[in-house]
Amino acid sequence: MSKNITLKKGFDIKLKGKAELNLLNVDQPETFALKPTDFVGMIRPKALVKEGDTVKAGTPILFDAKQEGVMYTAPVSGEVVGIIRGEKRRLMEVRILADKEIQYVEFPKYTDLASVSKEDAKTAMLSSGVWPQLVQRPYAVVANPSQEPKAVFVSGFDSHPLAPDYEFLFKGQEQYLQAGIDILKKFAPEVHVTTNGKAGSSILAGLNATQHKVSGPHPAGNVGVQIHHINPINKGEVVWTINPFGLLQIGKLFLEGKYDASKLVAVAGSELNKTGYVQTYLGANVKKMVEGNLAQDNVRVISGNVLTGSSIEKDGYVGFYDHVISVLPEGDKPRFFLKDGWLGFITDRLSFHKAWGLLGGASKEYALDTSLNGEERAFVMTGAFEKVVPMDILPTHLIKAIMAKDYDNMEALGLYEVAEEDLALCEFIDVSKHDVQGIIREGIDMLRLS
Repeated sequence: MSKNITLKKGFDIKLKGKAELNLLNVDQPETFALKPTDFVGMIRPKALVKEGDTVKAGTPILFDAKQEGVMYTAPVSGEVVGIIRGEKRRLMEVRILADKEIQYVEFPKYTDLASVSKEDAKTAMLSSGVWPQLVQRPYAVVANPSQEPKAVFVSGFDSHPLAPDYEFLFKGQEQYLQAGIDILKKFAPEVHVTTNGKAGSSILAGLNATQHKVSGPHPAGNVGVQIHHINPINKGEVVWTINPFGLLQIGKLFLEGKYDASKLVAVAGSELNKTGYVQTYLGANVKKMVEGNLAQDNVRVISGNVLTGSSIEKDGYVGFYDHVISVLPEGDKPRFFLKDGWLGFITDRLSFHKAWGLLGGASKEYALDTSLNGEERAFVMTGAFEKVVPMDILPTHLIKAIMAKDYDNMEALGLYEVAEEDLALCEFIDVSKHDVQGIIREGIDMLRLS
């Protein structure tokens, strides 16, 4: 049964520099990379290729020794030019110098998806590289193929700051989105799709799935929040989540017989001269997206959104699950506490706590930098966390239970239902400057590996 959900808790961070709805004229990157660090929960990544090997789009290039059936495949064809390792020889990146014309591994294609068996679908998804698009809750890790989900959830909009416009990303792709849903219905009795209740018509609202409308401030677009209000996860249950891009990839795999990693990436942020979208492939190098497009040099480039994304170099690579790169001013400038510090009279800086924020309009956009405006200190309970988490949990108590390694209370307080992104706003407004998302992941891993 569909639901209309209105959330009142949360907080919209309105930043300057949202991507304009047009394509930027940017040359295709020369190199692309797959980063094991993008896959939370991957314990022992192993490379299947070596430098000098040639691959096609869809060729397996790495896997997790703890989950050997799931293949992670090349997004483009070309030559493997780098196997990058970090401390203790941990695998960090597999880099590919792309061909001018992409060659694809050929997979079976179907005109009638009803004829595809569940086992055939699983085999194709595991071997082609689309399976890692499925993320399992609890734990927010790549889905375990041996487990049966009670439902699949697709969030049809993104409410993060500087988020890409899904209508622009997926325009004209309805047949592939529907094909992806039709395949996933073989694994779960219901596929839930949510759309933004504030918006008008949506591409995803027309799909044959269980439809819901969700309204409210961020994190209304987070799939974890939506699951909590539609069909909460109880102990022992598993659900899968997937981004619409993952549906596209599954649809193209079965309708066209290829692993298509082409995607639109939003290029956004207050420090860019031009914002917009770039047509590229998964794992693209961002150098050509930012080179010559920066308003100043002292910036931080983030793969993903500013709340949950990862800092990368100006010639780094877009993360596996990311559809936006965000460019913000670096916040390394010293501040005098009476002038522009914590006691200064400042009206142009966004404040959830509204120290001086009453002077700012609700629709005003801000050019925030990356400064934390302080350092970690004793945990201060202000009651603010409860105002930005629209779930029936007690975030402050949950965080303290994790810090105390209290397994029973971690379970009782709802850790099975959340991922880092669901409490990212807590980190943004935390006057104690704690790494809230890191604490949540630590707790999840404690439960997952116990």
